[in-house]
Amino acid sequence: MSTAATAPAAEITLDTFPKYLLHNAARFGNRAAMRHKDYGIWQSWNWNQQLAEIRSLALGLQALGLKRGDRIAVIGANRPRLYWTFTAAQSLGATPVPVYADAVAEEMAYVLDHAGVRFAVVQDQEQVDKIRSFAEKIPLLTDIIYDEPRGLADYDPRGLHAIADLQRKGEALLKADTGLAARWEEEIRRAGGDDISVMLYTSGTTGRSKGVMIRADAAVKAALDTAVFDKLSEDDSVLAYLPLAWVGDHYLNYAQGYVAAFCMCCPESNETVAQDLREIGPTFYFAPPRIFEGLLTSVTIRMEDAGWVKRKLFDHYIKVARKYGEAILEGRPVPLSGRLSYALGKVLLYGPLRNVLGMSNIRVAYTAGEAIGQDLFSFFRSLGINLKQLYGQTEAFLYVTAQKDGEVRADTVGPAAPNVDIRISDTGEVQFRSPGMFTGYFKQEGATEETLTEDGYVKTGDAGFFDTDGQLKIIDRAKDVGKLRSGALFAPKYIENTLKFFPNIKEAVAYGDGRDFAAAFINIDLQAVGNWAERNNIAYASYQELAGHRQVYDMIARNVDETNLRLSKEPIMAGAQIKRFLILHKELDADDGELTRTLKVRRAFVADRYAPLIEALYDGSTEKYVETEMTYEDGRKGTVRATVRIMDAKVHPAAQLVREAAE
Repeated sequence: MSTAATAPAAEITLDTFPKYLLHNAARFGNRAAMRHKDYGIWQSWNWNQQLAEIRSLALGLQALGLKRGDRIAVIGANRPRLYWTFTAAQSLGATPVPVYADAVAEEMAYVLDHAGVRFAVVQDQEQVDKIRSFAEKIPLLTDIIYDEPRGLADYDPRGLHAIADLQRKGEALLKADTGLAARWEEEIRRAGGDDISVMLYTSGTTGRSKGVMIRADAAVKAALDTAVFDKLSEDDSVLAYLPLAWVGDHYLNYAQGYVAAFCMCCPESNETVAQDLREIGPTFYFAPPRIFEGLLTSVTIRMEDAGWVKRKLFDHYIKVARKYGEAILEGRPVPLSGRLSYALGKVLLYGPLRNVLGMSNIRVAYTAGEAIGQDLFSFFRSLGINLKQLYGQTEAFLYVTAQKDGEVRADTVGPAAPNVDIRISDTGEVQFRSPGMFTGYFKQEGATEETLTEDGYVKTGDAGFFDTDGQLKIIDRAKDVGKLRSGALFAPKYIENTLKFFPNIKEAVAYGDGRDFAAAFINIDLQAVGNWAERNNIAYASYQELAGHRQVYDMIARNVDETNLRLSKEPIMAGAQIKRFLILHKELDADDGELTRTLKVRRAFVADRYAPLIEALYDGSTEKYVETEMTYEDGRKGTVRATVRIMDAKVHPAAQLVREAAE
C-alpha cells in the first residue's frame, strides 16, 4: 500500500488531490497514471507526464483568467484532458463542476447558470452547440474550452479555445519564466483542505438537481479510508467509463486513483467499453446493477444461440457454481467432490466466461446506485468474481456502507464503511455521518437544513434496518414504501428488482400504495427480446410493435408468475404480489424526464405522465389507448400512439400460509 497521510520529504499534509499529484510524481514518476484508447491505440502517461500535462493546463487556464473561487464546468465522456481539468482547476483554488454529457441543452444550461460557472471545459462540438444554444441563460459564462476540434473550425472563435492551445500557452509561460513551475507547486503545497474540491449535482430523482459541495480534506479522507479498506495500491488499475458527473466515477476513479496511485484507463467510446475492458483487464471494477443485468442478458443470448452441447455444459456448470461458487470464493468448507466439479467448471466455463466479460483480473468489484437482485448478484459471485455491494449517496461523497471480503451477503449492503456512523431513526429512515459528507447544497441553505438533523446526521430518505449481524438492509425510498388496503407492506423497488432479474425485462415500475393490489409497468429489453423474436421468426418494425406482440406478453407473463412465486416465499412481501401488468409502448428515457441521468426511475413523474394507464390497471380494463410525446436522439419531439394491452397475473398462496395449512 502507498497511501500515506503525509509526504515525508515536504512534511505537508496530503489534504488535496493536487498535493497527491505532486506526491505520486515524486514516488511513482515512471509508473502509468493514465491510459486512453484513441483510434484503436492505447496511449499512456506516467505520473511525471501527467504532472506536466496538468501544470501546463493549469497555467493556461490561469492566463485565460481562471482564479481562486471560480467555478468551471467539465462536460464530456471519460477523457484524460477532462480528468486533468479537475486537478488543474483545484490547483488554482477553483471548483470543478462536472455536468452530465447526455443532458439536453436546457438541463445543462440550468446547472451552468445555477453553479455560476465562468468557464466550461467540454469534449466536443456537441457540447459547444448545447451551451451556445442557451448562452442567454448562462450570463456569467465567458469562455468555452474544447478537447476535440472536429467540426469547430468555422465557429466564431470569440470565447472559444482549444485545450491544446491553452496547454501550449502554459508551456510557453513556463519557458519564459523559469521559476513559474516552482511557484505553482508552492501554491499547491500552501493550499488548505478547506477549499471546495468539487461540486456534484444530484441526479434529480425528485426534482431539480442540487449542487453538493464536497470539501477537499473530506474528499481525501473518505477516499483514503476505502482505498485502505480494499487494499488498493499503485499496482491496481480501473476502466473509467461511468458518467463524469456522477459521484461514483469521481470517487471510485478520480479520488481513489490519486490516494492509491493506481492507473485510470479511459475507453475509446461508450460503444467499445466491453472490448476495452477485455484489453485492459482491470483489477478494480465498478458497475451499477443495470450493467450487470446487461452482461447477464448478453450471456443468456449467447447461450440460447449456442449448440445443444454447449447449452448442456453451461446449464450443468452454472448449477455447480450456484451450489459451491460463493462458498469457495469466501473460503468456507466445501466437500472435495464440489471443489473438483467447480475446478473443472472453471476450466471449461467460468474462466473463459470471465475472460469474455473482461473480468479475468478483477480483485475487487462493486455495484451500487440501485438495489441489485439477489440472484443476479449471486450469479457473478458464483463465477469467482469478488463482487460486493456498497450503499452510498452524493452527500456522503459515495460510501455509507461497504461489504468486507468474506462477509458478503446478497440481501444486504454491508455494515458501515470505515469511520462512518449510521443510525436508524424512529420512522425507519437511514441516517449517517461520514468523513466525506458534504458541507451543504450550493445556494440552497434551506434544503441543506432539511437534509441535516439537529445533531449533524444526513437524512438519506431511504428506509432500512440492521440485520442481526450488523449489516444494513435497504427496503426502498422511505417515501415510496407504503401499504396495500389489506395492510400488506408495499415496497416497489423490491418488486421491481425481482422482476429485473429476468433478461427479458429491462425496467419495471410497480404501483399499489393505498390500492387493492400491486400492479406493474414493464419495459422489455429490446436486445434480449429482439434476439428471441429473430430465433422464432417473429417480424417486428419497432420497439412498440414488439412490446405489444401477444407472444411477448405470454413470455413476460411467465416472468411475472415466477416473480410472484418468489414474493410468495417472502413473508414480508407475500401480500404484494403483482396482480395485473402491462408492457409500456415506449422505453422509459432520460430525455423524456422518465429517468434521471443515472438511469433511476423518476417514479412520481412516470405516475403523473401515465396516469390513464395506472387507472386502467385498476379499473378492470383489458386495454387502453394512449398518446405519448417523446424526444428523439436529435432533440426533435414526436408522438407515439398505441393501444396498450393489460394482462392479469397469477397470485400464489403465501408460503407461511401453506406451511400453517400443512401443519
